[in-house]
Amino acid sequence: MASMDETFRSPPAQGGPVDLLVVGGGINGTGIARDAAGRGASVVLVEQDDLASHTSSASTKLIHGGLRYLEYYEFRLVREALIEREKLLRIAPHIIWPMRFVLPYTPQARPAWMLRLGLFLYDHLAPNMTLPRCKSLDFRTNSAGRPLNGTLARGFAYSDGWVQDSRLVVLNAMDAQARGADIRTRTRLVKARRVDGVWEAEIEDTRDGSRTTLRARALVNAGGPWVSEVLRERAQVSSTKQVRLVKGSHIVVPRLFDGPQAYILQNPDKRIVFAIPYEQEFTLIGTTDVPWTQAPGHVEISPEEITYLCESVSRYFTRSVSPDDVVWSYAGVRPLYDDAAKNASAVTRDYVLDVDTQGDQAPMLSIFGGKITTYRRLAEHAIEKLQPFLPVLSVPGWTADRVLPGGDLGEGGFDAAVARLSARAPFLDAKSCWRLVRNYGSRAHDIVGDARSLADMGEQFGAGLSAREVEYLIASEWAQTTQDILWRRSRLGLHVTDEDAARLDAYLRARQPRAATAAS
Repeated sequence: MASMDETFRSPPAQGGPVDLLVVGGGINGTGIARDAAGRGASVVLVEQDDLASHTSSASTKLIHGGLRYLEYYEFRLVREALIEREKLLRIAPHIIWPMRFVLPYTPQARPAWMLRLGLFLYDHLAPNMTLPRCKSLDFRTNSAGRPLNGTLARGFAYSDGWVQDSRLVVLNAMDAQARGADIRTRTRLVKARRVDGVWEAEIEDTRDGSRTTLRARALVNAGGPWVSEVLRERAQVSSTKQVRLVKGSHIVVPRLFDGPQAYILQNPDKRIVFAIPYEQEFTLIGTTDVPWTQAPGHVEISPEEITYLCESVSRYFTRSVSPDDVVWSYAGVRPLYDDAAKNASAVTRDYVLDVDTQGDQAPMLSIFGGKITTYRRLAEHAIEKLQPFLPVLSVPGWTADRVLPGGDLGEGGFDAAVARLSARAPFLDAKSCWRLVRNYGSRAHDIVGDARSLADMGEQFGAGLSAREVEYLIASEWAQTTQDILWRRSRLGLHVTDEDAARLDAYLRARQPRAATAAS
């Protein structure tokens, strides 16, 4: 039998149907495409914009069990997420790493006994936990109390994980492609219908408007905020399941505190807000929960949300934060499964998978809800739902212990990997070596290639971004625009100047004729 690291399935016959058409290039769509391709299925994934261009790049960037979900008795979800946290730390150690969270105690929010009980459950709900367990803190003596105002005397510390969310999406797409999947960005599903036992889908290249038709034995609707639109308007399928859109917004300010720890802050309204070290020089603050009834495409933070987040952190830290301190903000629409909860914060973060066959016709699997931490397990559940219709998927699950691209850091882990890159490329400064390994892991060596000097890396676009890195992102990671490169493949948009971004934009425009010639 062929290795799971090989592409061992045969492509479909000319004009014949593929096994699986996945609609949506967020974390759930790319995770399912990766899992299915690795089991031998022929897979096409279409994404109307760039990979992770919406919800999957607008998260709080945590790989976590969801401590606050215990308050809503979501024990199964928290246990599954904690188990997944351990697996993701192993398969993507370059873009996912542990982080310690400090929870100040305020009697006006939740009683101390409730916090202790919740943290005890958090430490013990899942077996074989490797991260440090929770402990009590005295802010009068512990360094974690230094940034906090003098009214806070004690609190707790516990462990969770941090993730570069949009990179997690891209790495799943890369691995899916390496295993034979056809990943098509800037490609929109126009309509789909069942014809002769398969799905016949019309897809459109959003750059030039050209349309093609492909056939698939099964269709996965991973449209995220567009899941209902794909169901009812593009595929003409009815469902009793509903999606509930909730906008979550974040702000980024200059760094509020020293140290690697993050803070989880309880507000008087019982909501929680995170303050997290971000990109070395900043603090990420979020999130909000605001019901969203408009189209999900273009979403921005509101002035009221900015004020809410600023007041939330100012309530705790000695250094107050005002809207004038905000250097960047982002917002995304979370497609939660509608469980009829009145409060947006209380809506379940669990997921529901709905299979429609209209009798015995070609299946369509739609995904409602979910969170980035449980994407891999969601993909396994989706494959299990599709196995009765696609026997090729009956191969056992495999994604729990196969590292994502770049995750093979080698002996000594991340720090040793940075040291090896620095020895190979002594012309790169320490910050650039750290960033390249943190973004690309072992693939950083592919970017450096045969370069022997900084000049060999090509034109420099600020913050260590070189033409070699840009070309790598275009060739290997579907990047096409300045926005793709500066904000989704990296967060260098926070570090480069407007002049740097303009030079990158000019570079990309200048190379487009070359790319078109090469493709023809």
